[in-house]
Amino acid sequence: MPRYAYAPFPYVTPPELRGEVSARRPVVIVGAGPVGLAAAIDCALRGVRCIVLDDNDVVSLGSRAICWSKRTLEIFDRLGVGERMVEKGVTWKVGRLFHRDREVWSFDLLPEAGHKMPAFINLQQYYVEQYLVERVADFPDLIDLRWKNRVTGVEQYATGVRARVSTPDGDYTLEADWLIACDGALSPIRVMMELDFEGRVFEERFLIADVEMQADFPPERWFWFEPPFHKGQSALLHKQPDNIYRIDLQLGWDADPEEEKKPENVIPRIAKVIGHGDFELDWVSVYTFQCRRLGKFVHDRVIFAGDSAHVVSPFGARGGNGGIQDVDNLIWKLAMVVKGEAPSSLISTYDEERVRGAEENIVNSARATSFMTPKTEMERIFRDGVLRLAGAHEFARRLVNSGRLSRACSLAGLSLQSAEIEASGVPVGAAMPDAPVEDGEAGWLLEHVGKRFAVMAVGVDLPGGLPEDVDRIFVTGDRARRAEGATTLIDAQGLVTQRYGAGMIYLLRPDQHVAARFADPAGKEVAAAYRRAIGGYDGY
Repeated sequence: MPRYAYAPFPYVTPPELRGEVSARRPVVIVGAGPVGLAAAIDCALRGVRCIVLDDNDVVSLGSRAICWSKRTLEIFDRLGVGERMVEKGVTWKVGRLFHRDREVWSFDLLPEAGHKMPAFINLQQYYVEQYLVERVADFPDLIDLRWKNRVTGVEQYATGVRARVSTPDGDYTLEADWLIACDGALSPIRVMMELDFEGRVFEERFLIADVEMQADFPPERWFWFEPPFHKGQSALLHKQPDNIYRIDLQLGWDADPEEEKKPENVIPRIAKVIGHGDFELDWVSVYTFQCRRLGKFVHDRVIFAGDSAHVVSPFGARGGNGGIQDVDNLIWKLAMVVKGEAPSSLISTYDEERVRGAEENIVNSARATSFMTPKTEMERIFRDGVLRLAGAHEFARRLVNSGRLSRACSLAGLSLQSAEIEASGVPVGAAMPDAPVEDGEAGWLLEHVGKRFAVMAVGVDLPGGLPEDVDRIFVTGDRARRAEGATTLIDAQGLVTQRYGAGMIYLLRPDQHVAARFADPAGKEVAAAYRRAIGGYDGY
């Protein structure tokens, strides 16, 4: 019996079916999973009204995405649910790899201190969705969340999109400037638009089993190649909240998914993993490895995000994390376009930047699949040789691949970023590293960045002539020093200076990526970089 108490959300007759005039909305979001809800909250934080449509009325059934990376947690923190997720979730940063009955090596994903968010937490998707739904309620005038509203048709025209929606009370039509499809891997919107995924389906299946039990497994990621309890295959164990443990077991391509999900077949497998039968099944599923994506994510006025745009194998935690990072990249651009602060062509850079992110995830996921489940004799010889050497040799450890864990994608070299300079610090295109700061009280650098563009000076004066539409941040280790017209942050532990470089000036995007960096720039240089970063170059 599921540990989580599912409760349906109330269906409300849409105003369009109550005789009210349907006003055109700036944004309609299809899908109230983590990606769609995050998109709605981000729209609201940027002052953009939206409607969210979902054909269901409960949070996700089963734990599904459980592993949330540091970068994704920083995004969730900006959206207002990060601290709550960390408080409930199981924090971890250590991974251990085993080959048969031998531990090969272990790794630490965040060896340094001075970050608000941990390397990873494990938290079931139903909790994430619950927290996001509750956060949506903080924006009643900006977010209209509609359960049991199923989109049955989409029609585009020059300046907008028209959606046909079916409800228990009948059908109605919505018009919007933009529609964001966050409706999952099977995406009805994608099907309606006759868009196909590109990529590869691997001939491999895995069993997911969530079990509830009392155990003393530490909060770590344990991965086995050919374990004694599941010979010739692979296995993974993760701890979740509520005494729930995620166990993944390789089944092989010939396995019958429906047979393998039956309790009488699952329970003996799990008992071999943990060494006893004192547990309860919470959720079971069987999935097929696949690494596929749309050729492009922006189709005129319809934009795809999350699993509707790309799917990867679950090892490496790149699916849910990649979807949230899609939203982080998209919504600030959409908000600027909706408000007339940037040209509509800025939306095309979402396609440019997140296709790179998706492709990076697909490449890593495909390589992990080949290493974990070798299909040729040479692949197996290579894999086993690497595992033999990895215990003693660093070069071999870099070749071990049980799922390269999710990292923020660099945007270096893409159209919105300025040219790199030779200097220490955070490179152009990278996601900002956090650091402790003081602003009257102790806090974190990333808490001061993310509402709009910002110019940050580290231990040096801000230049004059900056664009009016950017925030100004001055970081100093001198408590007596202040910068007029800027937010002054005290670098009490020196970690901002250490990570960003003394004397450096940064142009920071609303998604907390570095758009440009300078050593002793003039204001006009920063302004030119800003114009480029909003998609206008010098002509906007």
